[in-house]
Amino acid sequence: MDRFQKYIGRLLLPLLLSPLLAPSVWAHAFPTRSDPKVGSEIGEAPPSIRIWFDGDLEPAFSGMKLFDSEGREVDHGGAGVDEKDPALLTLPVSKIGPGKYRVQWEAVAKDGHRTEGDFTFKIK
Repeated sequence: MDRFQKYIGRLLLPLLLSPLLAPSVWAHAFPTRSDPKVGSEIGEAPPSIRIWFDGDLEPAFSGMKLFDSEGREVDHGGAGVDEKDPALLTLPVSKIGPGKYRVQWEAVAKDGHRTEGDFTFKIK
């Protein structure tokens, strides 16, 4: 190998390895679990909806809403990131009755990447 090839190899190797050394550059916050569980059927209304994520959330840009089976929003706001656990998003729930509900969430990771999704659960 001549000097030029060695020189190019020394320049390219760090560039090729850099994505492996800095995975947080592409980090997104994804849910790891929820309460109530996704698709679950529960016996009574929960006092709150909780979603845990795999990383800390940006409170100013993360939230969730709760909708009934007719598509009407049934919560009164108040969703937010838990002060003690920055990877937990919570929504207090007012008294709701039996039926199918859809939770719509939006999460922004501390690095600014945004994810969103939804899931349903049913109250007997």
